[in-house]
Amino acid sequence: MADFTHFNENGRAKMVDVSEKADTVRTAVAAGRVLVNAETFGLIKSGGMKKGDVLGTAQIAGIMGAKRTSEVIPMCHPIMLSGVDLKLELCEETLSVEITATARCTGATGVEMEALTAVSVAALTVYDMCKAVQRDMEITDIRLLKKTGGKSGVFERK
Repeated sequence: MADFTHFNENGRAKMVDVSEKADTVRTAVAAGRVLVNAETFGLIKSGGMKKGDVLGTAQIAGIMGAKRTSEVIPMCHPIMLSGVDLKLELCEETLSVEITATARCTGATGVEMEALTAVSVAALTVYDMCKAVQRDMEITDIRLLKKTGGKSGVFERK
């Protein structure tokens, strides 16, 4: 268990103590997509979905998700986010909603989970708003693209 930071000496779950870590500016960028059919894509694009503005609502939901990450991911520290931004784009070629989230803070622990949660919540919101029209949508490819700050430095997906 020594290699796993979220377990104590008895093999039980614990939240890592970050009090000795230096505060640094930290950023994380995550992405994901929701695959839809042509009818759903058209309704999202035209604003014709009965529940309203799919992309605008998903963007706000993603920001809210990032802010509440520590409430739903047990070992995440509550952190003071300095910024969260989401970009939702329609891709006609793949009939998808492409979601990118960027999270920032200055602190002793990273914001990867906040960025990933923002993408996940935004994708789930797209699904929720479109499920009356299509039930077989797919939420796919949720992944960390980049992170900066902290002792481990920069990670960038190739």
